[in-house]
Amino acid sequence: MATGMAIMGFGGGAMIGAPLADRLMKMFATPTSVGVWQTFLVLAALYFVSMLLGSLGYRLPAEHWKPSGWEPRSAATAKGLVTDRNVDLNVATRTPQFWLVWWVLALNVTAGIGIIGMASPLLQEVFGGRLIGVHATFDQLTLPQHVAIATIAAGFTGLLSLFNIAGRFFWASASDYLGRRPTYMVFLLLGLVLYASIPSLAAAGNLALFVGFFCIILSMYGGGFSTVPAYLADLFGTRMVGAIHGRLLTAWSAAGIFGPVIVNYLREYQLAHHVPRDQAYSVTMYILAALLAIGFLCNLAVRPVAEKYYMTPAQLAALDAASKKSAGTPVTVAGHSVSTPGWQLLAAWTAVGVPIAWGVWVTLQKAVILFSH
Repeated sequence: MATGMAIMGFGGGAMIGAPLADRLMKMFATPTSVGVWQTFLVLAALYFVSMLLGSLGYRLPAEHWKPSGWEPRSAATAKGLVTDRNVDLNVATRTPQFWLVWWVLALNVTAGIGIIGMASPLLQEVFGGRLIGVHATFDQLTLPQHVAIATIAAGFTGLLSLFNIAGRFFWASASDYLGRRPTYMVFLLLGLVLYASIPSLAAAGNLALFVGFFCIILSMYGGGFSTVPAYLADLFGTRMVGAIHGRLLTAWSAAGIFGPVIVNYLREYQLAHHVPRDQAYSVTMYILAALLAIGFLCNLAVRPVAEKYYMTPAQLAALDAASKKSAGTPVTVAGHSVSTPGWQLLAAWTAVGVPIAWGVWVTLQKAVILFSH
């Protein structure tokens, strides 16, 4: 859940930053300038202050500190693939588990990221005039009608962004109860079914289900990011999970190439062969479903890490000594239970909650347009 809350900010930043930048440029615009440099300066100041305050809030707990009444789960009592041992960074990348999870993340992200970049033209070309109650294809619409459906598609894009963010928190939290591998099973199997159903929904003109299915798909795209750090911690332990996660994110980089290339290339290929625009994405949806099927098999093959890969007590002791030497004197919070002053909690949640609430409000205003026709 904690990872979900942190990574949720990654998506939330885009939801807040984009409309804020748009409003700032309009405020600073003049007959001779669009207000870009002034907007950059204001954003720079806001980012500097917010990130500085956030970084100053970090504290390391005292050694062996734990919340009152909490006991860590042992590998014997924990569900699924959970270890209480640790694997070295360079060893983890040589295990089959690392590469299976790498492909699971890469395939899940490939399916989602290709849709994000094409969400607006996808909706416009599939539904065309039906978005504004006109019986006409995308190519038959007039310029004012194109503007009207583009506005509606912007609401669709905003709604996907909102579900992307919410999914990061919801699915990561759910994985605490379901387990990491079962959660990815849901992502991949349910995603497969939803992608394979999209062409039928498009042909039937069912806008509500079409939008709903893509919202669920994007929630699982976001959930894949927020769940994978905990998945790695379960498999390889917590000592080096940050570095292991960093190497695993090369899967995201690869998916950033695969997803848009697959969606864009297939779309252009189909249009070049005179396939109607509203049918140009059908084959793409089936291919993305097939990719998720491969990811499902990779996830199914994940097993506990073999004993030979775990760090020995001597290796852990050497790592502890090196960490203490390089870290210097840490800032700690002593004691078994610490209460944060109420005003600090209120200030922190206000600083985070108000911008997010504003971003959600702006996004929902755009999304309402989607179903107003």
